[in-house]
Amino acid sequence: MAAAAPRILLARHGQTEWSLAGKHTGRTDIPLLEEGRRGAKLLGERLHREPWGGLPGVEVRTSPLVRASETCELAGFGERAEPWDALMEYDYGAYEGMAPPEIQALRPGWFIWRDGVPDGETLAQVSARADEVVAWARSAGRDVLVFAHGHILRSIAARWLGEDISFAARIRLDPTSLSVLGWAYGDPAVERWNDTGHLER
Repeated sequence: MAAAAPRILLARHGQTEWSLAGKHTGRTDIPLLEEGRRGAKLLGERLHREPWGGLPGVEVRTSPLVRASETCELAGFGERAEPWDALMEYDYGAYEGMAPPEIQALRPGWFIWRDGVPDGETLAQVSARADEVVAWARSAGRDVLVFAHGHILRSIAARWLGEDISFAARIRLDPTSLSVLGWAYGDPAVERWNDTGHLER
């Protein structure tokens, strides 16, 4: 793979009331907290400084859910972004709005990356969406930037690396973080992961 092979930059949305509480937030359209809005602006400032320089020519897509699209807008990429349903968060079905301890009280030993959720998306369906995003990014002929959600971005990373979606359990991702998936020695690789240095200002 040539050095100029396309990369995918992943931006997780800013903090929300439910992400702060550790609740599974799938399709519920939760707005950003003020902390999340501030983080989105700091992420944007970072991406508009060198070495990123505003990412001229980069194709931008965002989940249509407001916490992602607002993060994209506040970061300064709203006018360039195209909403894409493939970037929506995992549909948690019956477990929407619940934190893992609540679910484990009902299902001892439950593990989302193995057991999935009732009445929502299957792990295979989430993996297929992640594959769609990976295929698009690799065919773009240029770097791409996406604004989306924790579990779908972790799934995209797992599939970029050629791993089963269950690998996503091993790569945590914080709100308003920046990650970069690229290449090393011709193989898919992680260049940067869960970088929140811009939030330390």
